[in-house]
Parts: sequence; C-alpha cells; structure tokens
Amino acid sequence: MLKNWINIFIYHIKNNKLFTALNVLGLSIGIAGLIFAILYWNDEQSYDQWNPNKDNIFLVANQMDATTYWSSSSGPIGAAIKSVSPEVESFCYLSGNYDNDIIRFNNKKVQSDRIIVAQKNFFEYFPYPFIEGSSKTALPDVNSICLSKDLAAQLFGSETAVGKQVVLKGKSLIVRGVYKLDKKSAYNPSCVVNFMDARVNANNESWGNFQFVLFLKLKNPADQNRVAQNLRKIYFENMTARFAKAQGIKPEDFIKKYGQVKPHLESLSSIRLHTKTGGLVEARGNLQFLLIMVGLSVLILLLSIVNYVNSATANAIKRAKEVGVRKIIGASKGSIIQQFIFETAIISLFSILISLVIVEISLPYYNAFLDKTLVLQSNQFYLQLVAIFIITVILAGIFPAIYVANFEPLKVLKGNFGRSKSGIWLRNGMLIFQFGVASFFIIGSYIVYQQIEHMSSKDLGFNGKQIINVTYRNIYGEGITDKDRLVHYDNIKNQLKHIKGIQQVAGGGFVPGSGEKSVISYHYKDINIDGSNMPIDFGLLEMLKVKIVKGRYLDPKFAQDTVSSMLINETALKLLNEKNPIGKKINWDGTNAIIVGVVKDFNVGNPGDRIPPMSFFHFKTVPWFSGLVNNIYITADPETMQETLTDLEKLWTKKVDPDYPFLYDFVDKEYKKSYGDYVKQKNLFSLLNVIVITIALFGLFALASYSIERRMKEIAIRKTLGADTNVLLKELCKQYVIFSIIGFLIALFPVYYLLDKWLENFAYRITISVYPFIIGFTALLALTLLVVLTRAYQATKIDVLKYLKYE
Repeated sequence: MLKNWINIFIYHIKNNKLFTALNVLGLSIGIAGLIFAILYWNDEQSYDQWNPNKDNIFLVANQMDATTYWSSSSGPIGAAIKSVSPEVESFCYLSGNYDNDIIRFNNKKVQSDRIIVAQKNFFEYFPYPFIEGSSKTALPDVNSICLSKDLAAQLFGSETAVGKQVVLKGKSLIVRGVYKLDKKSAYNPSCVVNFMDARVNANNESWGNFQFVLFLKLKNPADQNRVAQNLRKIYFENMTARFAKAQGIKPEDFIKKYGQVKPHLESLSSIRLHTKTGGLVEARGNLQFLLIMVGLSVLILLLSIVNYVNSATANAIKRAKEVGVRKIIGASKGSIIQQFIFETAIISLFSILISLVIVEISLPYYNAFLDKTLVLQSNQFYLQLVAIFIITVILAGIFPAIYVANFEPLKVLKGNFGRSKSGIWLRNGMLIFQFGVASFFIIGSYIVYQQIEHMSSKDLGFNGKQIINVTYRNIYGEGITDKDRLVHYDNIKNQLKHIKGIQQVAGGGFVPGSGEKSVISYHYKDINIDGSNMPIDFGLLEMLKVKIVKGRYLDPKFAQDTVSSMLINETALKLLNEKNPIGKKINWDGTNAIIVGVVKDFNVGNPGDRIPPMSFFHFKTVPWFSGLVNNIYITADPETMQETLTDLEKLWTKKVDPDYPFLYDFVDKEYKKSYGDYVKQKNLFSLLNVIVITIALFGLFALASYSIERRMKEIAIRKTLGADTNVLLKELCKQYVIFSIIGFLIALFPVYYLLDKWLENFAYRITISVYPFIIGFTALLALTLLVVLTRAYQATKIDVLKYLKYE
C-alpha cells in the first residue's frame, strides 16, 4: 500500500511540477520564518532559567513616579529589610553597570569591560559552576577576585589561577576562584570583585542616594507582597516622614508635594522580558519586538498553509476520477484520507528540510541583525521542530484529505464534477484571508517606515556633525580624589588644544542618545522635579549648538558658574511654572543653586523618548561630578580632519591612556545608534512584507491558474461567439478584484489598532493618516491585477479547437 501511495505521489508531482514547487517553497519560507522566531524566543526565554533560585530571588524595583521605575536602591535598605522581615533570607548589593578596566598579572595586562562589583554572596544569587576554587569561599574579603574561565586563560594560560595575585584599579587582589560563564543571565560578568561592602557602608545613612542594585532572596516566593509592603514602610519612616518633619509639614502633605518611593519586587526569572525598570547590566529584552516577530511569523506560516490548502483543494478536481475509481473498487474513506495526509507529510518534510537550509544560510545575517549568537542545536529546538511538522501536517493535510474523501463516485464518474461548486466557498474565503494578511503587511510596513523617518528627520535640538566624541576613561583607584580628576582632565584638555586642527575641546558627563548618568530631585517652592544631571565644561552646549532661550550659557568670566550656577531646559521650566526663572534659587541636593539660563529642549535619549527635565552644572560645581565626565568633545578643521585624528590617536595612546585603545565616534553617527532597534523593526517589517507578498502571489497565481483552467471550455465558447479579449479579461479578473477589496476591508481595523499600539512606544509619534491605506490598497490591487491579468491573457490566446473538437 505504501509503495502504491509513493508511486501515485511521484506521478502527480511529475504532472504538477510548477505548483508542487510553489507549494514547497511557500511552506519552506513560512516554516523558516517561524524557526527564526523560535530561535529568538528560546534565547530570550533562557535568561536565568538555569538558576535554581530564580523564583526566590527578587530585584527591588523602586517606583519614583507614575511611570518611572529605578533598578537602583539606597545603601541602608538591605540591612533594614533583613532585620524586620523574617521572610527575607539574605540580600545582595551589586553595581548597576559593568566596569571597564585593565587587570594586570606580572608584565601581562588584559582589558575587561564586564567587571562587576558585588558583595561576597554574589555566587549564591548567580551560581555559575566553578572549575577552580569554590563558590562558598569565592569572595571572602575586599582583596578577593573571581575570574571567568576565558579571562583566566588570557591571564594565566593553562596554569592554575587560584592563589595568584593580580592588580585591578591599583589594588592587589588574590584570585579565589574560576567559574564557567556558559549560561545567560541578567549578570554575565567576566570577573567579580568584592568592593561593594565598603561602598554600601560608606552610604549606610544615605537613604535618598539610589545607586546600588539590590537583590533579595526570600524563603518563600509567596511572601513577596508582604516584603514589598515592609520596604515601603521602611522608606516611609526613614525618608518621607523624616524629610516632612525637617520641613515642618505632615507626611501626607510631603507626599502630595514630592511623591514617595514605592518599592516593588520583580522575580529574577521574569526580569529579562518583564522588568519595569530600564534593565540591569545586560540590557532588558524587547518583549514587544519578540511578540511581534513570533506573531508575524505564525501569520506567515498560516498564510503558507492556506496557500497549500487552496492549491490542494483546487488540484483535487483533477484527481476526482482517481478517487472515484478507488472508491468503486472498494477503497474506504479512511484509507483515502490517510493517503492524502501521507502526501502532505512528505511535502511538509521536504519543506522543513529546505527551511533548515534557508535558516542555516541566513543565520549569520540574522545574528548580526539581532546582535546574538543563535545556533540550530538544542533538544528544545528539535522538539519544537517536530511540533511544527505535526501542526503543519494537521492544518495543511486534514481538510484537503477529508474534502477529497467525500467525493461522490457517481458524480465523479459521470464527468460533470469539474463544474461542481463544492469547496469553492472555502477557497474563496482563504483567498480573502490572504488578501487581508497582505494588506496588513503593506499598510503596516508603510506606517512603520513613516514613524522611523519621522524620528530620523525630527529636530533633535543639537547639531553633532563634525563633532568628535572621544571616550575618556576617568582615573580611579585608591587615594584618587575629585581634585585629582579635575587636574588630570585640565592637563589632557591643554594637550589636546595644541594639536593642529583642533578648534574646541570640552568634556561632558552625558552622550546624546545614551541618556543621563544620574538623576537628583530638586525643589522650588512647593514643586519637586527629578532632574537629569548634565555635568559639562564651558563651551560644550555652544559646541553642540544647543540654543539658549532665556538668560545665558555658563561662562568662565563669571566665578559663580563653577560654584552655584545652574542651567535648565524648557521641560524643567514648564514644571517649575515660573515665567521668569533667571536668578531664582533652587534647593538642589541640600544646597542652593541659581538659575542663570534656560536652554532649548534637545534629545539626550533616542528621539522616541520624551525629553526629561535637565539640569546643567559645570562639573567643578559639585565635587563628585568630576567622576561622571567620561567623554571629551572636540571640533576640528574639516579639511585636515584625518591628520588631526591621527595626531589625536598618537597623543592618546602615548600620553593620555596607553593601556586602552583609542575610541572615538562622531556625535551624529553615534546618535543614530540610539534608535537602531526601531530601524531594525522597520527593516524586519519590510522584509516580512516582501515575503508575505511573495507567498500571497504564489497562492494567487496557483488559484487563478486552476480557476481559469476549469473555465477553458467556457472561454473557448465565448471566443467562438465573438467575445472581445478585453471583455474576457474583465470577466476573469472581476472576482479577484472583489476578493482583494473584501480582504483589504477586513484588514483595516487590525492594522490600525495594532500599529497605533506600537506607536505608543514613542513620545513623539506620527498620526496615522489615510495615505498608508490608499497606498496599501493601490499596491494590493496592482499586484493582484498583474498576476491575474498575466494568467488570464494567456488563457484568451488559446486554440479554441483544442477544447471544442469533442463537443
């Protein structure tokens, strides 16, 4: 029986080479798209799932206002919550960013940009397997360091690492362990040092200084709400009530004026995709982008399956006599269903094999697109592949098989089955579905394109052309003071000014596109503002061509500008509700600052983010601001730019920072990277749009071909009776135009609703107009007519005798 099925299957493939190829190619593209989405899904879902304590470990996420959540906490809160909540087993403080520094061993030095500062129980929270030493004794004191396997190999080769002495940040440290970094997590450090205890102890009274990431390990995850309530109570007692008392007002009035901290707990297992904060050292996953990819990939696979079902049911008419004869000689309905499902299974298997080839060839480009290292190897993936195969066979095979098995032998053998309308309603419905999906993608891709273009062309409020941003590694280490940093910066600035071609030099504590490095609340009358701190040198705003709206820039002519002067932006001015802010005193971090100017709003984050209230100080105004200056901006003569960059690199690598590579970029180019994820979404939508249209056209071509082939005798008779070619073309195309209109109308609400939700991600967004819908409908109709008219025109050129000689 199986051999007979295979012979019949091969026979029909030989007689339908083109349509079989279109079916296989369509299914292959659809399955390949879903495989790409599954690989991405698996990777994103794998973060911290290996951790045995993932459900017991919680990040303390602090809600600062209605929409802002910080991943950082204050120094005293960890010990405080441990003392009052028996539900808390332990706590662990970590740095919120990776450090980038040189690790030295004898005469060898290795740069690492993934250094984490943590408390000694770090490996209780992130239990990476140790290949040298033990996680229990990994970080016993401030003189300890643990290295990843790769970093240890770079420093010591094949020698044992434990017990050896290395130097980091000017401090001698003993290697206590080497761990294997083979899992994905919120923290994937190349090395871990125990400097955090000293930092927390130095801030054990600073309740308002939120600068450390805090994790809690609970004995029972069900107690998280109770612990969160206790955290709120502690912050209320030590911040809200205390600050209210200092101002002589009731806590309720203080909350109305300034708000309050509302801690929430987020489980480690959910942080990657569901955190409300800005993420940890490993950037948070883009859940919306992930869901978009999976949803669109499923939609494309459904489109491919619909194509196959349409083609199979249309082609079934050709096999009607085969089925009728088999039924007459005793074949059961069940055996016919099994045969057609078997054929679908073979086609699906071929499609999966081809899709794997497509994925393997395209995977390097896909990894570059997502900035990942995905591979086609895992037990989970193979099980998912089997599931795709089974689902495809069920969805694509069962209905055509049942449809064919229900043919009535007498009708078939009488020879008039070809004129039967059986199954036409389903094929038409599926064709309308295809038109609807195609409309969705055409309109959606145009709206996405419009939004990204809107972001790209938006007035950013600054001009970064021909401005060089040099990454400046500020000096750190034991005994380094804020004054030392200022002296070091001034020396570098003076040396840079002597390079031929350099016109201006100014340091800054922010990078356009990357956002601010610190946020501090300041008060004016009864108004509280969370201001983004922007430490700057004289001339930086002028260099970036940030316009002044009121007052003046910071100027070295005024001595007060390095003591108490402050600039704000337009957003901050609106929040202050002050018509004339110049000369007004602001209570900033317990000191008085005087507003001397208001600058025009400009984007410090990506152009989709809302511009925050900004406060600008010269970095000498606040001592610790000197540690935030990590970028030096330079303008140079464009005609000698290359020569200037060469001289700049020589100076940097020989005198400024010989241990580190010279890193620079132009501000405008660097800024474009800030909205790269949205550009990726645009490119993805455009690519999927091409794929969807291609698959839809495959199906339309196949269905139109079958439909027209069934009407060949009708066409021959009409031609014999003198019908004009234009009349025939109009008659053959009419139903497809109607179907495309219905499909377009069905797609209107979903595309408008879903794209409007997507646009909510942007503070500055376009308004969806009628133009994408007009363009989408025009493109859909044009493509439909192109395919159908091409096929119909060929049909009108037939030899009528071929179809009428036996009539």
